[in-house]
Amino acid sequence: MSVDVFQSFFAILALAALLGAVVLGAATLLRHRVPLAAQIVEPFAGAALPLAWVVALVSTLGSLYFSEVADYIPCTLCWYQRIAMYPLAVILGIATFRRDRAISLYAVPVAAIGIVISAYHWLIERFPDLEAGGTCSAIVPCTAPWFTEFGFVTLSFMAFSGFAFIIVALLLPTPQET
Repeated sequence: MSVDVFQSFFAILALAALLGAVVLGAATLLRHRVPLAAQIVEPFAGAALPLAWVVALVSTLGSLYFSEVADYIPCTLCWYQRIAMYPLAVILGIATFRRDRAISLYAVPVAAIGIVISAYHWLIERFPDLEAGGTCSAIVPCTAPWFTEFGFVTLSFMAFSGFAFIIVALLLPTPQET
């Protein structure tokens, strides 16, 4: 398959992850007042940890594909996002097999750092004048995305979507709390 196909595939996955994060987040907040919201949250509550792990793992493998197969050289902010995502793939995997929901105490702050970095990265791709402090290099600028799918989905947007889903999934109530 071509790199273009993978770009589109991962862009669709990112949009699905972001949509899932928004729907699950809103349903979680409304679950005590809206019966439909509770019905949405309930089936995901027990699967939240494995779903978060799968998103972290797919995000990690996707970023490795783009750098190692597609030869997209990561910029500085991409590296910072990877520093946040790669450990999540490992620790969420371990927590999934141990059924350890307490991992949220450690994983959510890491994902929160990642989402802030990816949001900033996506913004400076759109508005390069916002780049402050010389974070970007002239060789691999953070302000120039390798590709843009659907007019706005870039690698930083994909990272943002992954972090958003991980945070929401890890903050879902346990099955006993639904």
